[in-house]
Amino acid sequence: MTYLVRALASTVRRAMRTFPAVLVTGPRQTGKTTLLREEFGASHRYVSLELPSVRDIVREDPTGFLADVGPRVILDEIQYTPSLLHHLKEAIDASREPGRWLLAGSQDFALMRGVSQTLAGRVAVLPLDPLSVSEVLGVSTPGDIGELLDGHLAGGGTLRFDLDDWLFRGAYPEPRLNPDVDRGLWMESYVQTYLERDLRNIEHVGDLETFRAFFSLTCAASGQVLNLTRLARDVGISAPTARRWLNVLVTSRLVHLLPSYHRNFGKRIRKSPKLHILDPGLTGWVIGYRTRAAIMQGPALGALAESAVVSELVKAAGQGGGRAQLFHWQDSSAEVDMVVEIDGRLYGIEVKATRTPTPRHAAHLARWCELSGARGILACRTERSHTLGRGIRAVPWHLGVVADGGSEPS
Repeated sequence: MTYLVRALASTVRRAMRTFPAVLVTGPRQTGKTTLLREEFGASHRYVSLELPSVRDIVREDPTGFLADVGPRVILDEIQYTPSLLHHLKEAIDASREPGRWLLAGSQDFALMRGVSQTLAGRVAVLPLDPLSVSEVLGVSTPGDIGELLDGHLAGGGTLRFDLDDWLFRGAYPEPRLNPDVDRGLWMESYVQTYLERDLRNIEHVGDLETFRAFFSLTCAASGQVLNLTRLARDVGISAPTARRWLNVLVTSRLVHLLPSYHRNFGKRIRKSPKLHILDPGLTGWVIGYRTRAAIMQGPALGALAESAVVSELVKAAGQGGGRAQLFHWQDSSAEVDMVVEIDGRLYGIEVKATRTPTPRHAAHLARWCELSGARGILACRTERSHTLGRGIRAVPWHLGVVADGGSEPS
């Protein structure tokens, strides 16, 4: 499989200029190892801590191991040797050479707790999520989300990308980039590996079958306002257990909770977060969609499309190490799928799966823009951005922008 340049690579390089260590973390199978080896393998020695023989050396002589690995090193699967972090701290304090240590590990409670307690101020933690549409298309997008959205509002050119295929195969590199990969087998293996290999070691998850049922219902709730009490009741677990398990999914970056926007503009707002599964292909498979037609004709299409757009902006924020804050907004009579706040600027985003957007599709968005003074974007399946009303534009769902902001490419 050909290496696809990841947007996070430039952020890693920026962090390496000042931080002694950089940790690339995130869910399994997002390409952390590939990114570090392809981008930095020429300058850094690669060592995998997944190998039992290497872990034996670490346990017997951690200080000697760090002294022998070389002047610049990639330490992969760092979550397997959490005790090494204390010795790594000593090595960094002895020599704070920027960019010497590149670390990679699946994001979990033990790893992140160890990093925050041991390497605070010494390591830049950068999340690598599944592929974004712009990465698949090979299009450079602005590192600032505000610039990205301003480009749409100014009428910049856009690239077409089919929503049905994105919802079906998702954004993990293996099923996305290799058409020969069986989508169903890959998704089933991924879920089994995640539940049986990763979560087995997390203290809050003892009953894997019940947790799988919880995960399935969480996927079914993607794009909805979180109702933890109902989720716990439907699975047959206590509310505190449901909260702990949901935190596991959030920490693992499989789930994103979009908080409610805090300003009410004179309205009574709902304060619960909105739940989104970050990979639409995984979501669709878990809830039972086995074909593209089933997805595009099913009742969950709107929610899946909304989560797909939210995921693209979550990725954009993480890849650039950006300052954007992402919310949703809902009162008793209207709701807006996403509110983006960056440097005092506000943007409202509504998501519809329609190919033919009309002002009716943006009615709630228009109401919110009047209250907030912000401008709005309707993300949908249109092939070319165009104005829907005052301060509102309809744009292709993935929010990708052509680098020169010009016309639709041929």
